[in-house]
Amino acid sequence: MAVTAAATITKPDTQRLRELVETLASIHRPSASVGERRAAEWLVERLRELGAEAEIEAEDAHGTYWWPLGIASSAGAVAGLATLGELRRVGAALAVSAAAAIADEVPPHGRRLRRFLRRRQMFNVVGEVGPAEAERTVVLVAHHDAAHSGLLSHPAIPELADRVGFIERTDTSPPLLAPVIAGPAAVAAGALTGRRWLTWLGIVLSAGSAAAFADIGSRDAVPGANDNATGVAVLIAIARALAERPAENLRVKLVSTSEEALCEGMQAFAERHFGHLSPRSTFFLCLDTLGSPQLLALRGEGMLRMREYPGKALELVDGLAEELGIDLFPNLRLRNATDGVVPLAAGYQCASLCSCTRLKQPANYHWPTDVPENVDYGTLADAVRLTEAVVRRLDETWL
Repeated sequence: MAVTAAATITKPDTQRLRELVETLASIHRPSASVGERRAAEWLVERLRELGAEAEIEAEDAHGTYWWPLGIASSAGAVAGLATLGELRRVGAALAVSAAAAIADEVPPHGRRLRRFLRRRQMFNVVGEVGPAEAERTVVLVAHHDAAHSGLLSHPAIPELADRVGFIERTDTSPPLLAPVIAGPAAVAAGALTGRRWLTWLGIVLSAGSAAAFADIGSRDAVPGANDNATGVAVLIAIARALAERPAENLRVKLVSTSEEALCEGMQAFAERHFGHLSPRSTFFLCLDTLGSPQLLALRGEGMLRMREYPGKALELVDGLAEELGIDLFPNLRLRNATDGVVPLAAGYQCASLCSCTRLKQPANYHWPTDVPENVDYGTLADAVRLTEAVVRRLDETWL
C-alpha cells in the first residue's frame, strides 16, 4: 500500500529558497545571452553539488519573439496600404503570408520566419538523478532566462479589467495574440471582399501590434524572481530532497530551458530528447512562476488553440495537493504558453504548476517589480512540497 504524500514530505527551508531566488534574480539574463549562460552555469553547479549529473546543452536559436512577430505585423500594415492602392492582389498575398507567419510562431509550431533572422546560442540545463536503468521517467521543467518588460505588461491593465468585471467573468487569460493575427487577416479579408473598413481595421491592428513589439524589444529584461527564479529554486530543492532520499524506480530529469522567446528552448529539448522518452512511461511537470499568493495547476493552455491537460495528470496533482492541505486556485486556463505546452501537444502525461493573484494573473508578470522581495515564499514552499509529492507518488505507482 502506498505511503501518503503528507506522511513523507517535509516542509522546505524557506530561507534557503529565498537565497536561491535572490542569487538567480541578481543575474541579468535575457534569452540567449551571456547572462543566460551564466545563470545556466550557476544552476549546473548547484545540481552537481547535490549529486545530479548535469550539463548545459547549447542550442542554435534566435532568442526573441518581438522581431519575428513585429516583422510579420509590419508586413500586415504594409499589405493593407498596398491593397488600398493598385497592388491589391500583391497586398492580399502578403497579408495572408503575414498571418500564416504569426500563427507559425506559436509553440509548438515550426518557427520558419525566425530561421532567417539573426542566430545566436541559448543554453538549456539538463540534469538527472535516480537509477539510469529505470523504465519510468519524470521530467521537471523550469526556465532560467528572464523576460523583457513592455507596456502590455503594465499592472494597471488587469486592475482596469477587474474594475469592468472582466476578471470575474472569465477563467481564461486574455488572448493576447488574437489582435496580432487578426490584423493581417482583416487586411486579407478586406482585399478579397472589397470592404475598405476591414482593410483599415487590419492596418490599425497590425501597426499597433508592431509598435507593441518594438516597445518590448526596446526595454530591458526584468529581474525575473517570480518568473522564473522560483521554478529553478524548486528544481534545486527537489535535487536536494532526492539526494537525501533517492527515488527507487524512477529517473528524474531536472530541466531548465531558455523559455521567454516563446518556448524556443523547450522545443530544442524536444527535438533532442523526445525520441528517447516514451509517452507511455514519461511524465512532465512544468514549474513556472510559483511565487504569487495562490498556487494552481493549469487546466489548459494555448495561444491560438486551447489544449486541455490530461485528466489523469490533473487528478494526480489535485489529489496530492488535497493530501498535503494545499489549496489550488481552481479552473484557470492560459492563452499564453508555458513550456508545458510542448509535451502537452506531443501527447505526454503532463501538468503545469503556476501561481496567481486575486486578479488571476502571475504577480509582477514581466514588470520591473518582479524582484525577490515580492515573491510569496509560502506559495513557493508549497510548490516544492507538491512537486516532491508528485515525484514520490510516481516512484511508488504509475498513472
